[in-house]
This record gives sequence, C-alpha cells and structure tokens, in this order.
Amino acid sequence: MPPPPPPHQIHITPQTTTTTLPDLFLTALSILFFFSSTTTLTSFPKPHFPKLPFLSFPSSPRRFLKIPSMSVSRKMNNSHYFSTPQSLSDWLKPRLPSDSFASWGIKPGTKNIHNLWLEISQGETFLADSTPPIRTVNVVTVKVINKNQTLIESHQELSDGSVRNRCRPLSEKMKPNESLKDAIFRAINEELGSILKDGNEVSINIVNGSYKEKVEERNSMSYPGLPARYVLYSADVEVNGLPDGEFCTEETEEYPDSEEKRVAEKAVSVKKHFWKWVSSDSVHS
Repeated sequence: MPPPPPPHQIHITPQTTTTTLPDLFLTALSILFFFSSTTTLTSFPKPHFPKLPFLSFPSSPRRFLKIPSMSVSRKMNNSHYFSTPQSLSDWLKPRLPSDSFASWGIKPGTKNIHNLWLEISQGETFLADSTPPIRTVNVVTVKVINKNQTLIESHQELSDGSVRNRCRPLSEKMKPNESLKDAIFRAINEELGSILKDGNEVSINIVNGSYKEKVEERNSMSYPGLPARYVLYSADVEVNGLPDGEFCTEETEEYPDSEEKRVAEKAVSVKKHFWKWVSSDSVHS
C-alpha cells in the first residue's frame, strides 16, 4: 500500500489529448493549402505566346445587334519594352536594312514606326530578339460566303491618300487572350459594321467544320525588311444583309479616347475598305 501524500501537496493528473490520424491529415492539408494560396498570390507565371484551342461553333445564327467589347486581362509580353515609338525605332535601326527601314510610311502601302509601336503596345504583335527581329502576329481570317461566292477585300484607301491592294478575305489581328469566335465577330463589326448598321436585322452564322489553322512565314508588306510569322485562324461565315454587288465600308476609330490616340494620329490608318464577291473556287484556303 503506497504512503499517503505529504501535507498540503495537491496531486494533479494531466489531461491527455488523443490525436487521431484524420486530425493530423486535416492539419497537414490546411498548411499545404495556406502555402499554395500564398504562392498563387505572390508568384506570376512566365509569359508565353497564347495558343488558341480548337473551337466548335453552334450552327444557330447570332444576331449582330451589338457585339460586346472584349475584356482583355493582360497584354502579350514582348522581350523588350518600348516606352515610345522613338525607343522602338532606335532598337530596330541597327537590326534592319537601312534602305528598307527608311521606306516605312514613305513607300505607298506601307505603315510607319507608330503603327508597329501601337501593335506592340496593344499586345497584337510580338517581336523576337533577333537580327533581323521576327514579327509574330495571330490573325483571324473571316471567309464570308454566299452560296458559291466569297467576299474579298479588293483594296484599301489609307489616311495618307495611297491605295493598298488586298485581294483577300476579311482579316484582322487578334487581341491577347481573345477566342476565335470573339475575334470573328469583332472583325465583322469593325470592317463591315458601317454598312450593316442600317436598322435591319442581321445575323451571323459560323459554319460548323470550317475551322482551319496554318502558319505562314514571309516578308511583311506593311514593314519592308521585317520578317513576319503569321499564325492564321480561319472559318467560313454567313452574314445576311450585305449588298450583292461591290461596295465600300468606312473603318471605325480604333483608339477612341485612349492613351494611344495621340500616337495613332501619326500612324497610317485605313479609311475605307472596298469589297467584292468572287467565285469561292478562286479563293485560296
């Protein structure tokens, strides 16, 4: 029999807590979630050239009453940052043939350094750090069809008074993170909208199974001496409400009330588009 405890001494039995395996798992999971959340908030993924997934489109027409503007979450990051058109010019000059670079904005049908700076600032163009630099652009080609005919842009009237021959379907540079479907509706709105906005109901139907993708590498007609890599996404589209014969449309203002508007005033812009219908067999895919 154990001896009694000494006077005035109180014996306290400590309360033990049993930790089960599920409790340990939840604690570990909470710690892991905390560090994962912290990493997501403080680190940013390496910029990459956006790729578009294969898209399938509904066969039902969509009304062309109003196309909502795209909300672009980020711009395409280039390997260099050019704060002004002059800084871009200084970077390009030693990397391009001097006679070709000097013809920008001077030779009829070409664009100038302000155009290229706007393309880069808007994330529409990516310049590779090479000599010469390679300009990469995502382009949507909208083949507007009507039975056995395809709508092509025969030529453009530019802001400097010159005329640029096109002889190709409607095409538009894509915005960063823009889906092919959104790019198609934006291109139609910008280049054909002036003749479609006459109060008549207009519908647009993207033909199922017509989606195509290809890459072309060639010298740029807009920027002589600057090699270009065009990632082309195309689809056949039916648009009602267009004239049966030849017609022209006016370009909508591309930079309204924006910081780039001052630069855009010095760029060569398209004032009018001239369109005509040709046999679909004569249009190369």
